[in-house]
Amino acid sequence: MRYRNVQRLPGNISEIGYGMWGMGGWTGSDDSESSRALDRSVELGCNFFDTAWAYGDGRSEQLLGALVRRHPSQTLRVATKVPPKNRTWPGRATVSVHDVFPYNHVIEYTRMSARNLGVERIDLQQLHVWDDSWTDSDGWRRAVMDLKREGLIGAFGISLNRWQPRNVLRALETGLIDSVQVVYNIFDQAPEDMLLPICQRKGIAVIARVPFDEGSLTGTLTSESRWPDGDWRNIYFAPHHLAQTLPRVEALKREAEGWGIDLADLALRFILSHPAVTTTIPGMRRTRHVEANLAASDRPRLQPSVLRCLMEHRWDRAPDERP
Repeated sequence: MRYRNVQRLPGNISEIGYGMWGMGGWTGSDDSESSRALDRSVELGCNFFDTAWAYGDGRSEQLLGALVRRHPSQTLRVATKVPPKNRTWPGRATVSVHDVFPYNHVIEYTRMSARNLGVERIDLQQLHVWDDSWTDSDGWRRAVMDLKREGLIGAFGISLNRWQPRNVLRALETGLIDSVQVVYNIFDQAPEDMLLPICQRKGIAVIARVPFDEGSLTGTLTSESRWPDGDWRNIYFAPHHLAQTLPRVEALKREAEGWGIDLADLALRFILSHPAVTTTIPGMRRTRHVEANLAASDRPRLQPSVLRCLMEHRWDRAPDERP
């Protein structure tokens, strides 16, 4: 495992972290299996774990807290998120920030998360949705300063709406933002235009989420792919969107085969090729997935010729195309 350093998020951070959305009650999730996968990731050098109160109403946080207690000799970086008070994703300018992140709400949920995690200090607290029109609001800004002053959080970040990598640039100018979490993968390359260079210049950590485009970039989906009722992927891969996605995946898979690289491995190594990225957080619920994904960090960086080819697979999608 390789590690990266960034000015606003001190310490060595494993360049492949652990996304815990798929734990804490998702269809097919099993706490015992999840715990084994988490333990294996620590054995293989992973030290960055991203969860949220909304992942099972604190259940995923509790799984992470148990992991920290099982490995007291390891320095594990704990990141979580404050849910929007109105429980609405994504954040929208038409909604008042007072209905989403008022001062007391940010403070209350940070304390709740700390209890779930069993920690005195959360390494990274984040807002789980965002719209830049909320930047000037006193509530969330004061909450961040008070939480840092109290020592309850070490750093503060924002998780961006899907396909809106510019919808945080005003907030970055406040000096309060230590990290941004953004969808960035072979298809979703738009963060490279402005966000990643700005973060690199300001020393702001970049957490690349959805590295496999919710599973399409693993190469395992077919036109018949369906998930249990209530699974988010049934919405994301609605039939007409799945039909748009599969030909793009097949074209990419043919190129990957020509290079002798597994598609999922290629997806992770693409993200790690950008120097502004601090860590990427694939969702993993099984030990075999942990072993396969973390191994990408140990492999050689992609050749410039490969990266040039991958630029051609950029797919700019508007926020209203999918949830």
